[in-house]
Amino acid sequence: MSHSPEQIRSFIAIELPEEIKRGLARLRSELEREEHTFVKWVDVGGIHLTLKFLGNIPFKQVAQITKAMEETTQGISPFRLEISNLGAFPNLRQPRVFWVGIGGEINKLSSLQRNIDSALASLGFAREERPFTPHLTLARMRQGASPGERKSFGELVMSTSFESKYVAAVDVISLMRSQLTPTGAIYSCLAEVKLPTEEC
Repeated sequence: MSHSPEQIRSFIAIELPEEIKRGLARLRSELEREEHTFVKWVDVGGIHLTLKFLGNIPFKQVAQITKAMEETTQGISPFRLEISNLGAFPNLRQPRVFWVGIGGEINKLSSLQRNIDSALASLGFAREERPFTPHLTLARMRQGASPGERKSFGELVMSTSFESKYVAAVDVISLMRSQLTPTGAIYSCLAEVKLPTEEC
């Protein structure tokens, strides 16, 4: 009998309402061009705001991580986020990653992310080295994309107006599982932790 613990690829995230996913799907259809074979689009149906990527964890650690998540939410009541501007890393002149920005109550979001990072560091997970920049990745340029191709995609994004103001009411954070398959990742929720509502 095998005693190797089952490893699951997991991360902590905020799941987004369907209305936002539909809005992002409309944006994608506006920007998608057949000739842009160098752009690899994300499956909008599975899009979420990642707070902490954990990598492979043993299944038995789920309860411990969930308990740490509960501790991180103390003092952070539900809050609102807005899906706002379009941008790219490192920039729109030579984009490598295309994203939609996040506004709204960013201070609460940042506190939550810092709390999660600290709590999980005490469980042995590496701290984030890069500053937290809340965004939703919509597309990545393929490795072989030329500067000219990247520039043309950046110009297309700059000429696109994204006026819609989508609001996400955040009252839950989720421990998610990501199963990689040949057709893309399949996401499922392992545990949910509600943000505490303030007592009247």
